[in-house]
Parts: sequence; structure tokens; C-alpha cells
Amino acid sequence: MLTLVTGTTGQVGRRFVPRLLAQARPGERVRVLVRDAGRGEPFAELGAEVVVGDLRDAEALGKAVAGVDVVVNVAAAFRGVPDEECRAVNHDAAVQLGAGRARCRGWGRFVQVSTGLVYGTGRGRPLTEDDESRPGGGMWGAYPESKARAERELLAMDGLDVRVARLPFVYGEGDPHLAQSLMWAKHWAATQRLHMGHHVDVAQGLLRILHAPGIAGRIYNIADDAPVTAVELHQLNGAEVPPELHERTDPDPWLVLMSTERIRRELGYRPVYPSVYAARDAGAL
Repeated sequence: MLTLVTGTTGQVGRRFVPRLLAQARPGERVRVLVRDAGRGEPFAELGAEVVVGDLRDAEALGKAVAGVDVVVNVAAAFRGVPDEECRAVNHDAAVQLGAGRARCRGWGRFVQVSTGLVYGTGRGRPLTEDDESRPGGGMWGAYPESKARAERELLAMDGLDVRVARLPFVYGEGDPHLAQSLMWAKHWAATQRLHMGHHVDVAQGLLRILHAPGIAGRIYNIADDAPVTAVELHQLNGAEVPPELHERTDPDPWLVLMSTERIRRELGYRPVYPSVYAARDAGAL
């Protein structure tokens, strides 16, 4: 079995691929698509096949999917990029990848890595995979909009075994995301919460979604058990809490807070780090 992984040089991909390779059984191979040959060398040293090219380039895409049985599409464009690039990578390239996989040689598994931001506004309770997307809220924009469109179109492809993983705010293992969270948290109300997931648990969830039989068309939330407040994010980063946080009101207390009941019941997911504090105490930040 040959598995293609995209987005391998991003924060999620670079931590997922080594775990995928470490669990590979005899006869299982991993191919990665990278835009720069030098950034593919660490994966080659671990035993991955490397294809150099851009996901948006038809010729490179053809080389990447040739002979592939499974695709894990981790690629994403978000913070700090133009809306056009968000849509080109998150929607256009993802749909073309699904269509290219279908043309390649029959039908195989396609894991689409998405985001909990696709839910849009909160529902007054933890969000479930059956909740529709409701555009809006403080975190809505081209990124969740393009990911939501890609989900819908991939899931509608006739016969393609698509599984969708919706990720929370990902952190850990030296990822700068935790420090970057203050870019937003400093503008929040003190009690506004962020749902998080450690890279160990994101990789665990993706591997379970990838390997589980009989789950074509299923969507799964991946997250930890304890969303943290804006105050806690400052404290975790050793930053002073701005007093104005306590003067603000959270406009949507359930924004992007997700239920993980489905992935627990159906796939046996249990977070290794159920909270950021567990990860901190284990030295895994």
C-alpha cells in the first residue's frame, strides 16, 4: 500500500509523517509531496519517497498520485496569506487531488484534514459532526470557508472513500502556535475559550481515521478535553494578563468548542494529553 501525504513541511505534517512511517507494516510505503527538495530530505532519511512539486501544479500532482492507494491531504494555507491563496490551496487543489486520485487507478481512501472553524458560529453546546456550517463569528474567513467547500465537494465524489478530520488549535513539541495564540487572545474576553489538541493526539486521531475500515463519508472532530481561556493562554505563555480582558464579554461562548464523542466511541480515541497542563507537566510543549 502506498500512502501520499501532502502538507508535510507544515506544523502538522512534519510531525505526522514520522509517526506514520514508524507504524508502517511490511509492504506499506509513504510518499510525500514537497515544494523544496531540501525540505524533503528529513523524510527521505526516514524512508519516505519524495516528490518535488506544488500541489497546485497539474504535472506535479500527476506524479504525486501515480500508483497511490491512499491520500492524506494535510496541506493548508491560512494565517497571513491572501484569500486567493487560501482558496487555491484549501479548496481548488484539494478537489483536484481528489479527482486526480479517482482518475489514477480506481478508488482509494482519502483523508481530508480540515478545521473545526468550518462550523462557524457556536450552537450553545459542543459542536458535533452533524452540525452544518454556519458562516460567521470572529474566526470566520477565507480559510474555514475554503475548507468547508472542499469537504462538501470531496464527500460528494462518487465512490471515493473520503474521511474528514476536523482539527482544533494545534500545539506542542516546539510548535510556535501556543505563543502565537496571544495575537488573538489579547483581544478576547477573559473567559473566552480556545479548544486545543496536542500534536501527539492529532497524529493519533489521523492514524485512527486513516486505518479504520468501513468509515467512508464519516467526519471526526479531534481535540483534547479541556479548552483554555484567554487568561490561561497568557499565563501559559508567561505573559501579563491585560486588564481590559476582564472588561469584555465573550460574544459566543461555544465558538469552535467541539464534541469528541464520535471519535471516542467509533475509533477508540483517547487523548494522551487531555489538557495543555498535562502536556506542560510532561515537558511536551
